[in-house]
Order: sequence, then structure tokens, then C-alpha cells
Amino acid sequence: MKIITYNVNGIRSAINKNWLAWLQATNADVVCLQEIKATPDVLTDLHLVEALGYHHYWFPAEKKGYSGVAILTKRVPNHIEYGCGIPDFDREGRNIRVDFDEVSVMSVYFPSGSSGEERQIFKFRFLDEFGKYLTLLKVEHPRLVICGDYNICHRPIDIHNPKSNANSSGFLPEEREWMENFIESGFIDTFRHLNKEPHNYTWWSFRANARAKNLGWRIDYTMASKELEENIKRVAILPEAKHSDHCPVLLEIEFPLTP
Repeated sequence: MKIITYNVNGIRSAINKNWLAWLQATNADVVCLQEIKATPDVLTDLHLVEALGYHHYWFPAEKKGYSGVAILTKRVPNHIEYGCGIPDFDREGRNIRVDFDEVSVMSVYFPSGSSGEERQIFKFRFLDEFGKYLTLLKVEHPRLVICGDYNICHRPIDIHNPKSNANSSGFLPEEREWMENFIESGFIDTFRHLNKEPHNYTWWSFRANARAKNLGWRIDYTMASKELEENIKRVAILPEAKHSDHCPVLLEIEFPLTP
């Protein structure tokens, strides 16, 4: 199963940058999208998504042009779960999950705290309450992949300038500690599981030619529960895809054929 996570920073904008041709060439089984910034009723290209063989499920924010997540999948899921049941988070379209026989896959968009103290407080509350939700969910769905934009760099290797960003939202000690505890609770950062090299990023500021200089942050993850460790076959960051200020992350997991 080939899973991709991609914060598209506006699905309509991405489509205007030839995103559908990229989607066809990539031929992923499951595509987790974040920051769609649209409701499906305004998307005129969904028939093209369907023509590529995808079923699509959308969980937009109530606020127009803001946040929102979606999942495209070539297989019909056994179940689709919209949101997490916490109204403040669900109003912002923060997560959607599809369940298959072998695995459950979630697309999640963690809040950013960079716009000010109020949103940083909201982000900390999200980490606390959504973290508890995930702990319970993992008991119910032990084979779980949680894809998305976490808006957190876990370690200094994951950010181009850790010293100057020590007090920046996304690299605060409390956020990094949450990420450490989350992984310790039974999840694998699949990219770091197979790749220990520095200078691998998934987001770049639009300012100062940051992407061309590769002055980035790794804030997009394909986290897999420990139960899937033996199934992880390949992980890759795909910086050549340029439809957004983020780039996609690919995870391939393999399941033994049942007789």
C-alpha cells in the first residue's frame, strides 16, 4: 500500500499548478490531504479525481477558505470517521480517518501557533486533548498510520536553523516534548526509521528564496504504530512536487498475502 501525505495549501491552487497530473503519475493507493481550504461543492475537478480511480472523502472547516482535510483512496474503506468528536477541533476540519482490513489511515492537520499567543494556546490544548484521543484510538485500531502536517519539528536535525528557532512556534520545547512522548507511546516516525540524514525538509517559507536554498522544516509525517514496524518498506520525501509551500511524503507498507 502506497500512502502519501500532502499539505496542499489550498486544493484549488494546487490543481491550477497541474496537481492532477502529478497525482496520476504518483499512482498512490491512499492520499491524505491537509489545508484543503475548500468544500467539495466548489471543486469542479472531482470528476477528474474519480477518473483516476479514487474515492474521495472530505472534512472541510466550517470557516470558508480555511484548514480542512481529505482522503483519496483507490479502495473503498470499511469505515470513514470524520473528526474526533471534539467540537472546537472538528469545526476546523482537523482530521479524517479511513479503516481497511489491514490498516487504518488518518489525515490530520495540527494547528499552527505562529499567528499569536491565542492560537499557540489553542495548539497546546489540541496537543493535549487530541493526544488523549489518539491514545484511545490506538487501542481500538492498533494498526494505525497517522499522516499529516503536525506543525512541529521533532529534533534539531529536522530544522535548518535550530538555534535561531529555539523560541519559534513549531520548535518550542513543549511541542518537541509532546512529539517525543507521542512516539514513545507506541508510534514510529517512519521517515527517521529508515533515513537518519540531515537536510530533509517538508516545508519552506515563501520568503528569502528558502526552498531553493533548502532552508526548511520537517513538519509533515507518516507516523505508524509500532504494530506496523515489520510492514514498513519505503519512505521518501518528495521535494520535486511543487504545488504548495509543503511537499509530499510517501510511505510504502506491505502486508503478507493471506492464503
